[in-house]
Amino acid sequence: MHDVHADEPATDPGGGLVRVRLGISYDGSALHGWARQPGLRTVQGELELALATVLRVDVDLTVAGRTDAGVHATGQVAHADLPRDLFAAHQDRLLRRLRGVLSPDIAVTSAAEVTPDFDARFSALARHYAYRLTDADAGPPPLRRADTVGWPRRLDVGAMQTAARLLLGQQDFAAFCRRREGATTIRTLLALDVERDGDLVEIRASADAFCHSMVRSLVGALGAVGEGRRPPEWPSSLLARTERANDVPVAPAGGLTLLRVDYPDDAGLAARAVVTRAKRS
Repeated sequence: MHDVHADEPATDPGGGLVRVRLGISYDGSALHGWARQPGLRTVQGELELALATVLRVDVDLTVAGRTDAGVHATGQVAHADLPRDLFAAHQDRLLRRLRGVLSPDIAVTSAAEVTPDFDARFSALARHYAYRLTDADAGPPPLRRADTVGWPRRLDVGAMQTAARLLLGQQDFAAFCRRREGATTIRTLLALDVERDGDLVEIRASADAFCHSMVRSLVGALGAVGEGRRPPEWPSSLLARTERANDVPVAPAGGLTLLRVDYPDDAGLAARAVVTRAKRS
């Protein structure tokens, strides 16, 4: 496979290529995250190998959001530039053929031609995640153990909701992120909702983008509030920090699922990509 930097914007297809948008789902339990790594099973590595096997051409994927090891997805999005004739010849049976070569923990749910202005990463308006946990004494239901974390103590959801509301808006989330060199930690948190249904507690987070470990750190901070170890104002007080807060626990990866990625209509794709690249540089 070509070794391109995952953060680089894809080039304009042109020259007989067509841009293809892929919908992707995966159980991240046995996967070492999205980005390809030598000798390890990753979503990108498995998908690029499967696509190359089916299409007999090297494929480079650009993804909406690189998930960490153990994190799941039901609505991940990626794009690739493929020879137009080759994609046309395989389009009708591509999903079925990929199913035949992929392991059962990864599925390509859609594959469609899109405008060359579409960029899975830079065109995205928002990413939506859900974190599932249970504070039941018995732990998670056996059939949901892959995507639901057993929490060790009972949680006060009301206190967590109060804390969550104080984190909304455009903020510097450096205290909740593992910083990457040259990357900004300023994000716009559009929603952070905490709901209880019996022993199940679900935390839903939406933002223009999330930095590394941000959602799991937010969950960890809210969990500390829910357990009564921290006051509701504590998570938002950390926004004044300019570096990762070591006292913020990072919740286990297995409870986190990428649900959906939002994009503008075709007319707004190019403008959105320009704005996003400027903000991320």
